[in-house]
Amino acid sequence: MLGAVRVKVTIDRRRVLQIGLAALAACAARRRADAPHTGPATAYRRALVIDALSGPDGDPHESNPDALLWNQGVADAVASGITAVNLTIAAVDDDWATMEKAAAWADRELAARPDAFLRVLTAADLHAAKASGRLGLIYGTESLAMIGEDVDKLDAVHARGVRIAQLTYNLAGKLGTGCLAPEDRGLTELGRAAIARMERLGITVDLAHASPKTVDGALAAATGPVVFSHTGCAAVNPHPRNVSDAALRACADRGGVAGIYFMPFLRAAGQPTPDDVIRHLEHAIEVAGEDGVGIGTDGAISTVVVDDQFRENFRKFVQGRKAKGVAAPGEDENVFMFVPELNTPRKLETLAERLSARGHRDARIEKILGGNFARVFGDTWRG
Repeated sequence: MLGAVRVKVTIDRRRVLQIGLAALAACAARRRADAPHTGPATAYRRALVIDALSGPDGDPHESNPDALLWNQGVADAVASGITAVNLTIAAVDDDWATMEKAAAWADRELAARPDAFLRVLTAADLHAAKASGRLGLIYGTESLAMIGEDVDKLDAVHARGVRIAQLTYNLAGKLGTGCLAPEDRGLTELGRAAIARMERLGITVDLAHASPKTVDGALAAATGPVVFSHTGCAAVNPHPRNVSDAALRACADRGGVAGIYFMPFLRAAGQPTPDDVIRHLEHAIEVAGEDGVGIGTDGAISTVVVDDQFRENFRKFVQGRKAKGVAAPGEDENVFMFVPELNTPRKLETLAERLSARGHRDARIEKILGGNFARVFGDTWRG
């Protein structure tokens, strides 16, 4: 009888303890929920801030090897507070020699300014860049044209330091169809083989610029997370460069992230505004959840100075893209590819302030600023 009583007392005490711990946890959760914001400035300082398509002032394809050295772009890169950027070293239909030239340019920048830049090869390097106040450079490509039909060349792409790669640009390629191709043939067999090799090597699969069928095929072929490094929401503005709700949701369901850009394609016409960026961000959050959304501005860190020389250069740039057939609908010589109100090195901090003012909490803002992309890179890179 006494034994039975002791057992009952033990059970009662355990139950009381469980109830007490549950109550304490609930109180703690309420305190966290009711706690005041630390504020967007603190959230920005604390966050791993990753722009999934950007770079310091200067062009990796620049013919002048000293294009960035010692200029304002270095100071802006450090002052921006950005932890890392996906730096394009191969675009459109660049061959191996063109990619190598751009990578060598970036290599020189890294060697010349180790106080300002850090080469990012692993997820640990992101944290090292944050801790040291340097800008991490993640080598990326906006197509894989340089491999031709030889998937084995991806080993060399990875060895060159590339950690994120698009399957295709706007038109059809060997691996899949781009979003502007007249016929959407989807992902090719070579594309499926490339995804398998990229996942094995540790190169993040980027579906930006891909056609709807290529996106569907890639999502079916991939075994791990994939990303849209820079895009918008088709439901907010129906444009070929923007992706559907179904694609956003499917990407997030497998742990991936879609980065919202600061491009004119956020709206039907005219220069994009911060409200356009936030409209796409909030729609993406509603569809994909706060873990599936990030930023990929598709612009330089430094302030764009709009003078006569810039206007002339931009006019030639747009004309050149139209001549090659790679210009997207809405590309206009008078509509620049940035958001004027966010045209500063601290653009992402300003965006954080605007998100906070709309009621988004610090934890969500930190995810959008880069925490989500950092997680995906950690899941997809090797080492």
